Amino acid sequence: MSEHHHPEPDLDYLKRVLLEMLAIPSPTGFTDTIVRYVAERLDELGIPFELTRRGTIRATLKGRQSSPDRAVSAHLDTIGASVRQVQDNGRLALAPVGCWSSRFAEGSRVSVFTDTGVFRGSVLPLMASGHAFNTAIDQMPVSWDHVEVRLDAYCATRADCEALGVSIGDFVAFDPLPEFTDSGHISARHLDDKAGVAALLAALKAVVESGQQPLIDCHPLFTITEETGSGAAGALPWDVSEFVGIDIAPVAPGQASSEHAVSVAMQDSSGPYDYHLSRHLLKLAGDHELPVRRDLFRYYFSDAHSAVTAGHDIRTALVAFGCDATHGYERTHIDSLAALSRLLSAYLLSPPVFASDSQPANASLERFSHQLEHDAQMESDTRVPAVDSLVGNKG
Repeated sequence: MSEHHHPEPDLDYLKRVLLEMLAIPSPTGFTDTIVRYVAERLDELGIPFELTRRGTIRATLKGRQSSPDRAVSAHLDTIGASVRQVQDNGRLALAPVGCWSSRFAEGSRVSVFTDTGVFRGSVLPLMASGHAFNTAIDQMPVSWDHVEVRLDAYCATRADCEALGVSIGDFVAFDPLPEFTDSGHISARHLDDKAGVAALLAALKAVVESGQQPLIDCHPLFTITEETGSGAAGALPWDVSEFVGIDIAPVAPGQASSEHAVSVAMQDSSGPYDYHLSRHLLKLAGDHELPVRRDLFRYYFSDAHSAVTAGHDIRTALVAFGCDATHGYERTHIDSLAALSRLLSAYLLSPPVFASDSQPANASLERFSHQLEHDAQMESDTRVPAVDSLVGNKG
């Protein structure tokens, strides 16, 4: 990489595509429009792609050699809700799409997509007026059973709603309420993962415009069911050995992530990520002097997990932008998105972590990887003679 100038992301482009994506409702299961939008951006960049039947985008950035390839994945779907019941009072009960608290739904403006049109409405607690219920409002539990949608339409009964075409299973999209302030902060619902998608698009634009060709084929993936768990399953028709997920890093007490840095997740609820690929990303961040944090996410999984569960023999890692109040009213900072975008372009142009990964199964130990050697730790232990023979050759 040293002979090349490292491509810089166009941050105005990043913010513009983020704002445009936030304006497109895309709860899991209702993603056709956002898929079309991202496909148009790839067309503009001259990056070829194909669509799976349901709409996962599989793109290819040609390298100097193909196989084994690498993949980077961001998801287009967001949390949302669907109509669970049309109630006798003309209000709509909800079921969440994705895993999130109804506490963040209360008070939100929403769009309800029927088979034939769109209605606007508000999500309210079952007791919504202090003038009517006084302090009883404060005694209500926080749960999806205690909120309802009030449609902006004449529907005082279930029959009224049904006459409007409202049905069980209709998608409910929550207004993003984006605001980009002069301080560099970016606040909105659904930054997960539209901010990650914007950072990836900006990285792809930077690499394409730099004229530099990656050393190996890279496959940007844009998945559509991450929030419900199956994201990257079925999305890898190529011989991929490295898979980097792009997602959101919670900034909260007990976490190491920051709104001003890119995070490399070392572990999440699906277990530790690949030792070598994660450290390759950390080294790239160090080489390019990017603000980087290591973190561990306990209540969290990503597209990388779904790709492994689908049966792929791949190394996985996760990079993420730092974000406060994830799955609520989220906030990140342009510092974090810029660092994520720079790290992604550095990764796309970097050599493979292991050339030996081109062999799906290593016939000998010679080419197999080494984690931290134990010589130093074991030298003082007289019970273990011939440490070198135990550890093997340092490659």
